[in-house]
Amino acid sequence: MMESRIKRLATTLMDATTDKAPQVQEQIYAALCYVGEAEPEEVLRCCDEYLRQHDKLAYPHRVIILKAMESVVRNNIALLDKSTAKVVIFLASNEMTKSKEVIRDWQEAASSVLVAVGQRFINKVMEEVLTKFQPGILPHYFVLQTFANLSVSNVFGMVPFLNSILGTMLPMLGMAKQDHMKSVFCYALQRFSESIQEYLANLDKAPDPTVRKDTFSNDIFSAYEVLFGSWLQHREAKLRLAVVEAVGPMSHLLPGEKLEEQLPKLIPGILALYRKHAEAFSISKSLCQILEASVDIGSRSLDVQLDPLLGTLHPQICAPADPALPLTVKNHTEVLRCFTVLACSFPDRVLAFLLPKLESSNERTRVGTLLIMRQIINSAPSQMEIKKPFILSSMKLPLQDSSDKVKRALVQVISAMAHHGYLEQPGGEAMVEFLVRQCALASELPKKQAPDAEDPASDSVQSISINTLLLLSTTVDRMSNVLWPYLLEFVTPIQFTNALTPLCRSLMYLAMKKEEQGESASLIRYDGNANLPSPYALTARLLVVSSQPHAGACRGAAALRLLHVLHGSVHPSLGPLWSKRVPLLVERIEENTEQALSQREWEEELLLFLQETLAAIADSAWIGQFVVEMSRQLSSYNGFPMEKNFLYKCIGTTLGACSSKDLVQKQLQELLETARYHEEAEREGLASCFGLCAMSHLEEALSKLEQFVRSDVFRRSGGLFSIFKDRSDNEVEKIKSTLILCYGYVAAHAPQELLLSRIEADILKNIFQYFNTKVLGIKVETKDLTLKLCLIRSICMISQAICKGGKCGDFSFSRKAELVAQMVEFMKAEPQDTMRTPVRQRAMITCTYLVILEPHLSDPDRTELIDTCLAGVLALPPLELAKDREENGADAIPKEVLYGDTMSALKDLLKSLLQRNLTPHGLQDMFAHLGPWIKSSKDHERQRAVEISAALLDFYLSALNVSTVIPFYNLSVLIALFSPRCSDSVPSVRLHAVDCVYCLLYIQLCYEGFARDHRDEMVEGLKALKKGLEEPDFTVLFHTCTSMAMVVGKRVPPDQLMSLLLALFEGLVDPDRNCSRAATVMINSLLKERGAVLQEKVPDIMSIIHSKLEEVDEEHIRKAAQQTVYILASQHKSVVVSSLLGSALPFDSHTCTMWRSLATEPALTSQILEQLLEKVNRDVPYKESKCFLLGSGSERIATPLPLAATCALYEIMSAPEAGPAVLGLYAPLFVTLLLRLSCSVGVQLPKSLQSRERRSSSGQGPAARSLQPCSSAVETLKAMLVRGGSEEVARAVDSAGAWDLMASPERHHDGIAVLAGAMARHAGPRLPLIVKNLVPTLSSVFDSQRITTTAFFAELLGSNVVNDLLLLETVLDGTAGRQKDPCTLVRVLVLRGLGNVAAGSPDKVRKHGAKLLASMVNGMDDKDDPHNLVALEAMSSLSKLLDHVEERDIQSMLLHIAIRIRPFFDSEQPRLRRSSIVLFGHLSRFSRGHCELFLEQILNGLVTLLLHLQDPQPDVVNACKFALRMCGPSMGCEGLRAMFRTHLREGRSLHYGEFINDVCKHLMQSFPEMLNRLILTNLFYFKSAWVDIRAAAPMFIGFLVLHVDEDHCQQVDLDQLISALNLLLKDPVPSVRMKVAETLGRLVRIL
Repeated sequence: MMESRIKRLATTLMDATTDKAPQVQEQIYAALCYVGEAEPEEVLRCCDEYLRQHDKLAYPHRVIILKAMESVVRNNIALLDKSTAKVVIFLASNEMTKSKEVIRDWQEAASSVLVAVGQRFINKVMEEVLTKFQPGILPHYFVLQTFANLSVSNVFGMVPFLNSILGTMLPMLGMAKQDHMKSVFCYALQRFSESIQEYLANLDKAPDPTVRKDTFSNDIFSAYEVLFGSWLQHREAKLRLAVVEAVGPMSHLLPGEKLEEQLPKLIPGILALYRKHAEAFSISKSLCQILEASVDIGSRSLDVQLDPLLGTLHPQICAPADPALPLTVKNHTEVLRCFTVLACSFPDRVLAFLLPKLESSNERTRVGTLLIMRQIINSAPSQMEIKKPFILSSMKLPLQDSSDKVKRALVQVISAMAHHGYLEQPGGEAMVEFLVRQCALASELPKKQAPDAEDPASDSVQSISINTLLLLSTTVDRMSNVLWPYLLEFVTPIQFTNALTPLCRSLMYLAMKKEEQGESASLIRYDGNANLPSPYALTARLLVVSSQPHAGACRGAAALRLLHVLHGSVHPSLGPLWSKRVPLLVERIEENTEQALSQREWEEELLLFLQETLAAIADSAWIGQFVVEMSRQLSSYNGFPMEKNFLYKCIGTTLGACSSKDLVQKQLQELLETARYHEEAEREGLASCFGLCAMSHLEEALSKLEQFVRSDVFRRSGGLFSIFKDRSDNEVEKIKSTLILCYGYVAAHAPQELLLSRIEADILKNIFQYFNTKVLGIKVETKDLTLKLCLIRSICMISQAICKGGKCGDFSFSRKAELVAQMVEFMKAEPQDTMRTPVRQRAMITCTYLVILEPHLSDPDRTELIDTCLAGVLALPPLELAKDREENGADAIPKEVLYGDTMSALKDLLKSLLQRNLTPHGLQDMFAHLGPWIKSSKDHERQRAVEISAALLDFYLSALNVSTVIPFYNLSVLIALFSPRCSDSVPSVRLHAVDCVYCLLYIQLCYEGFARDHRDEMVEGLKALKKGLEEPDFTVLFHTCTSMAMVVGKRVPPDQLMSLLLALFEGLVDPDRNCSRAATVMINSLLKERGAVLQEKVPDIMSIIHSKLEEVDEEHIRKAAQQTVYILASQHKSVVVSSLLGSALPFDSHTCTMWRSLATEPALTSQILEQLLEKVNRDVPYKESKCFLLGSGSERIATPLPLAATCALYEIMSAPEAGPAVLGLYAPLFVTLLLRLSCSVGVQLPKSLQSRERRSSSGQGPAARSLQPCSSAVETLKAMLVRGGSEEVARAVDSAGAWDLMASPERHHDGIAVLAGAMARHAGPRLPLIVKNLVPTLSSVFDSQRITTTAFFAELLGSNVVNDLLLLETVLDGTAGRQKDPCTLVRVLVLRGLGNVAAGSPDKVRKHGAKLLASMVNGMDDKDDPHNLVALEAMSSLSKLLDHVEERDIQSMLLHIAIRIRPFFDSEQPRLRRSSIVLFGHLSRFSRGHCELFLEQILNGLVTLLLHLQDPQPDVVNACKFALRMCGPSMGCEGLRAMFRTHLREGRSLHYGEFINDVCKHLMQSFPEMLNRLILTNLFYFKSAWVDIRAAAPMFIGFLVLHVDEDHCQQVDLDQLISALNLLLKDPVPSVRMKVAETLGRLVRIL
């Protein structure tokens, strides 16, 4: 019986192999394998029988069965008995040879079965297959392939058969006419040869150790003759390749004399194939085997074949390998192996062939030859040993090659040479130099290039050269003596700059290695190395290079480390100093990024290091040679401006330490004669050099400058200029500029005690002589920018030098006025609409220092200076506009930096001028110049002017020192100038304006006698206002004005108050409207603060402002009018409500303004609100109107009076001052507006108002508020909540989108629920009065009001605030009383509210449990519920209540509820499925311990719940997870309970297959008797409409079967199950069929 079931199961699976879906076929194959693993012999026999009976079954389906058989055989070969093996062998043999035609998939599958069986039963297999292999009859294709594969898979078993097979096969070779047969003969001979070689290589393990190569040699040779002599010439490419692949292994088995005899034909024959085949890997591999076989027999014929071999193989390497095509890479490897074999046997001839190729004009040829040379150098070292000089001399031409590919290959060759001692030979230095030159190549940014097969992605020549140099220095010991000290020769030449980092690192490592050998070993020996750079050259070079520390892969650190290592060779005294200082310098570089390390500070540190070094050496001869060497190196740095500039500084520093004055003068003269004056960096460097030198040699520096000017070299253009070529016409100007700059640097660095006496007599006289002008009486008109800038900088440095001296107050600078005038002229000459040069900035900096010096400037000069500077800077266009105008220009200095520096220079200059007259008059004078700019209509001019004002006032306050109390008479004018600016449209102006007022008030306090460090609390409050001014919020800005007005009002003296107000009134016409608004706020605030003082003026002022309401269309004037109305309303409280209500709807802006003005006084506002509420409630909310166009239908039309009163309520409550009144009437307002809203949904405007509404909405100006009844009710309710202190309620409703829901007829109740929830959370104390006013409306005649009130109460029941406020009974009774309401929605809302009690008042559920449960059961049984809406709500609410009811209350109806909801589990509506399943989960808690009947319900529903874990709806899936977690404890199985709790957590992803597998395991352990019941339930879902559930059901069954014990297998009706699965195998969805096939495989366990 068991066998017949296995047979049936296997047959069912094999029947299903006809499925067309590949994934289903794959699963059927897996199932067959699974069944076969359980009963291998039975299944193999079933397959045999099936294939024999279904002879007509198409071969693709037979393939699946045969592959399954192969898998079963391969995995169970040790278990098979001989009879089964025989059956399988016979079947496979027949399947393989049934068709004479080659049908590859089918016959290959059968062949694989034979090969698998042959692993153990080789004799049986051979016995059968040899029957198909008869002498004189051409065998089947796959008979030969089977032999071939068997020979590889079972070498020891197969080789004994090969002699007879070869004997039978050889005569057949001539019978093979078809290409595919010839190919398979070749394949067989290849595999036979490989297996024979393996057998012979492992004779110690072989069953017959007497087997010899001779046994097969003659047969192999006979086969070779056919293959090579006949088939190799075939025109079919595949056949030729098959022949070649066979000949390679066969060559090792040929008799030696035969191979020697064949070589003259064999090798040319193989080589000829290269021309015929693009893919050469097989040819190269075979050729390599032939060459190895030839070498093994010591062939003499190979010598003759060498030239054609080399000529053919060489192009194979020259054709680049493509990494994307692995065979091309393999071909390269095989060809290189061929060259290795040839080079070991014929080294002279191979080199004679290769080395001339290095001179080829073809790049590929050169690259390929170098690759071969690297291979030979590495793989044939002994043969190449005596060839080293020859090879090295042949590399001269490649060393000059410009191709990157050749260079990369050559670097690899050099690396190989280094490892094998080539570079130690004469000529090796040229290789090292080449490597260094490649390291020095310029690093280029990677360019986007098209993919090039010839140049695969690889490192740049520079990067691989750097890596190679470092590798040779650090890992190849024999290279130490080659590289040290030779590499030092490359340090100083400028062309090797880019190689310095790897050079320094290599040299440092080599020097340290030498130090380990002994201290003297690392010293540089110059006796035999004349080309090595001197210690002076090395020191200068490495020091200059380190001035750019992060350039060239951080070459600064590498250079300093090398310098440190070389200290003994530089000078014996430097060890202690450099050991201390160099590591600190290196650490500084490594701890800072390029941006973080200041270039100026770094250069100063290096120059200090140089000074310390020179002091430590203290050898004038050494220092003299050092400075000469540095001067000599200057010319080599042309093109490296930064380094050259630093070298000049080093020369100046060294000259300063030089004791020989003659040497100093000589070097200075040489520098002046050789400088490249047209380069800015050089001019700066030369001037710095003179300055640093002047610190110790002032006389020499000045005299040398003067001599140079007087010399013929300077005067004759032919003299100096003939030294240089390509001089431009303005070169003289550049020389003058440099000399002027030199004087400035000399003055800046010269000792103070020597300087003052030389300034006017020597320095300034010569400066102006070079400048080609006389300042006194002669106007300067030079156009050369460089000359101007150098003159300005030089004068600035001179002025600074004077100021730094302690005696500057005693020094009278007679030329001060002329110099200031000169600077003014320079500034005036600059274009007014742009700033391209730093002339203004540097001229102002110079003036800043000049004005400090005595004597004082005259008033006209001072005025001209200030006005010129202000106009030259403040009037410039904004930075963005300047950029747009000059976007095509290339500026040396970024615009942002230039603008910022110029502003800073202007501030410093004005402060310097103010310092000379630090009085109110001086301040007034300064702001007389600044005032027009502060009030400018242009933003950028105001911004700059106020920024400067803030800086000046802050400076004035900090510098002020009041000795006597005097009046600050211009305080009010200055306050009026700045206070409105705190609302300026430009944020920075606002902030600076506050700073200005702040400083002014403190200046006033100082003049009143307070100490300068005194802090006034009110004035300090101004600082706190600045944060609010950063964002352009007008409310904050005006609040700031008000606060400022309060401070100003209390601090301004009474006698200046009226002048302040008059000045502020002038501010109303300010071009910036924000400042105009601020002026009005300031005025009103001052009136409130100090109105009593100006009592007689108040009526006039108020009258003027009030009249603006209708006359002026300016917003800020209207705001001022509103403020005035507020002031008047506080005195006159009569308002006529009825006249305002009579205004036309919609209200115009003036009416709205008046309504809001009436809201300012709480008592008055309360009376108005009560009147308006009475008018809303007096009339009906709408009237029904017949709509004739729509037949018998009707529409609702709003009544006018309640509508107007609603709008009025909105206007009043929108005013912030209405808050107290709204709070006092909170409950009546809320209830009235809520019911007004409920009765406005879907209500239309009267026709008379519709046209006005359209005109209002389409009119110009700001968008008017909607007059639609519902919209106006929503807005009014929203305003009431905000004004009543319930902003959080309004925000919560708004964020939930509930205002829109309330206006929707379908979702109105949802919006109300959101409102009620927000009220409960944020306005709980307001609820008692609201509930009291709402209860009567539960019986309203309007359905809309009943729905609104019920929805409100339902949501309130979900909040604990109802219980806390003792409202639960009232709300619960009122809500429950509407259970029989005729409106379905009301009934749904009632059940929702009763369910919400569980969340709001869980402790009260027990008290009302029976009543609540009865309501839910009645809801589930509601007959007037066609769409199950009431039932759905009842289930959801009951789920909430179950946590809190008494168990005795639920026990009586537990089964009734469970049975009632069970049909909903498979409902088409997802919400019903979800709610019923969640409720079932809650009910399960009441079954624990003593309710066997409910356990039965759980077991009945278990399969449904598990399958619905694959439900298409995520909510249903989560419900099933919950229900299963809840049911777990009731099932009495700890394993299931733990699984449900762990794997079914909310939000955790579930691997369904693994989960169901584990569930079934526990089910079969705990409930094995339920197997049939569970299977039958799953069978029901075979017809489910949901694909995933249809797929899950058979999988569920499969896992049940997998884990059931044998004792319980009898429960299952296998026939029914297999029939059902067989039927489901025809499902249209492949994924379902896959699961069925998988389950069919598992049924083997219960058969």
